Amino acid sequence: METVTLPHLPNQPLHIILFRNLANAPFLRQQLLQDQILGGCFRAINDMLQERLKSKNVHSEIVFSLSQNNNISESFRRFGVNDSTKDVLAIKVGGSDVDAKNVEHHLLQHVEGTPVAFTNKVLAEMRDEARLKKVYKIESVDGAEPYVLGSMALKGS
Repeated sequence: METVTLPHLPNQPLHIILFRNLANAPFLRQQLLQDQILGGCFRAINDMLQERLKSKNVHSEIVFSLSQNNNISESFRRFGVNDSTKDVLAIKVGGSDVDAKNVEHHLLQHVEGTPVAFTNKVLAEMRDEARLKKVYKIESVDGAEPYVLGSMALKGS
């Protein structure tokens, strides 16, 4: 597990584990994406601190912030867990009352998958380029990062 602190939100660390080869995606779906994911986390935490969440909690707001549209249900369909999900990025927004070891223990108990390094290389291996082109309405995923981050930052502004 990795703990990441966003520079502008030092009191809200992110505890992150990337799992591959999920065996219990349907369960995870019932219980409820490197730079794009952290951008979504920043947006969601900032909205939480400013008391302007559009969803019911900061964790669902992270998923919502990944989508370029304002439809929460559509965001979960595109970026959430479904019954055929094989890889998942688990993010827990922390605070002074959230212990990274407890988060890691909880996730390892409940997610049936293989924890792997949270790196750009691993994320690139998992990337579904056809889906990214469709979701973000882009012609190529190469060089699309500024567009994706910009659409997340401007959403709801």
